[in-house]
Amino acid sequence: MKVTDHIAQAKDTLISFEVLPPLKGKGIEALYKHLDPLMEFKPSFINVTYHRSEHIFKKRLDGSFEKVVVRKRPGTESICAAIMNNYTVDTVPHLICGGFSVNDTEDALINLRYLGIDNVLVLRGDAAKNETAFEPEAGGHKYASDLLRQVVNLNAGVYLEDELKNSHKTEFCIGVAGYPEKHFEAPNMDADLAYLKAKVDAGADYIITQMFFDNAKFYAFVDACRAVGITVPIIPGLKPV
Repeated sequence: MKVTDHIAQAKDTLISFEVLPPLKGKGIEALYKHLDPLMEFKPSFINVTYHRSEHIFKKRLDGSFEKVVVRKRPGTESICAAIMNNYTVDTVPHLICGGFSVNDTEDALINLRYLGIDNVLVLRGDAAKNETAFEPEAGGHKYASDLLRQVVNLNAGVYLEDELKNSHKTEFCIGVAGYPEKHFEAPNMDADLAYLKAKVDAGADYIITQMFFDNAKFYAFVDACRAVGITVPIIPGLKPV
């Protein structure tokens, strides 16, 4: 079921959770242990984050260093499927630009569709730990808006291979991120809202905000969004302390 359908059909306040995939080498049981007591609150959906690969340098016997790619939290797609199977609840996998080529992204979306997952949250993602600024993967997207357009294209049956005609259309409900206190890279709030409206105009179905600790900031953000013509649902991102 799509996030927007959950919102449209809601008769009361909805609750959702965001979880991290377990670290590589850990089982999924620890994740279930955290989720088990939370399921009594009947979440409408559960977000599962994606963590890009990192580059680390391992010292060789001869004293030189070898650059190695390591992904510490793999398995977002399969964890979404496992949660859906174990709890019968909808999931929202995060999809990021960093670490993905456009072909990797298309394959991930196809796999998610095969798994019966109706939602994705598209994000640029953070810079790698050894980078001072975000650097896209070779052949990958630089901006969340570009990633969004690829999902929108697939929803229209437009694949990367031009010869694929009359292809299956996906039906993903697409979420994007909003920043009540401005994205740290945006020059000002007006510019940040313009970027957000461009994503909504390109096909985003809903917005979920970055964490905030002052409710007034969220209400002001919603008002500012509505003032510039953003009409899609805006979900507040909260972190219980």
